[in-house]
Amino acid sequence: MHLKELAEEVEAVSAVYAHKHGIERTPEWFVLKLQEEVGELAQAFLMRTGQARDKGKTTQELDADFRAELADVLCQTLLLARYHGIDLEAAVADKWLVWGSNT
Repeated sequence: MHLKELAEEVEAVSAVYAHKHGIERTPEWFVLKLQEEVGELAQAFLMRTGQARDKGKTTQELDADFRAELADVLCQTLLLARYHGIDLEAAVADKWLVWGSNT
């Protein structure tokens, strides 16, 4: 699956969720929601690595939380890029993959 296809699927889910909960997805919302998810990822990482309280969760639960938060960050990034009309595959190629041919 390509990122654009994934972004469209994520958008459909996000739009339904926003409608159901009365959320207006403004330009600010997309950025702030990504920031929220990055914070949750940091918390999950700290818990998983023993640098924060584990809240009684098992190793498996901590691992699952970390995976889920990574997915949230990816999906919010896709939504933000889609909202602004950015082709992430092209942006990654321009920013990151260009260095692969020079190493």
